[in-house]
Amino acid sequence: MTNLKKKAYVTVHEAKTHLSKLLVRAEAGEEIVIARGRKPIAKLTAVKSELGPRVPGRWKGLIHIGPEFFEPLPDDELEAWGQ
Repeated sequence: MTNLKKKAYVTVHEAKTHLSKLLVRAEAGEEIVIARGRKPIAKLTAVKSELGPRVPGRWKGLIHIGPEFFEPLPDDELEAWGQ
């Protein structure tokens, strides 16, 4: 393997051979250009997460589960589930 850390470009063969390592680099923020010969044909970059960080308690006060939720199911409902 060639020294990928100092290269901005990799060949298609290198990309196929070292895809896992290239994905780690892209995930770390590096932009990898894949070239056929000397002609750049694709760019490998990390996908930006559309979700923000998880925030505990975000739904607090928006959802209410009443005490009836914890009551046993009626027999006909249990039979429908085969129990």
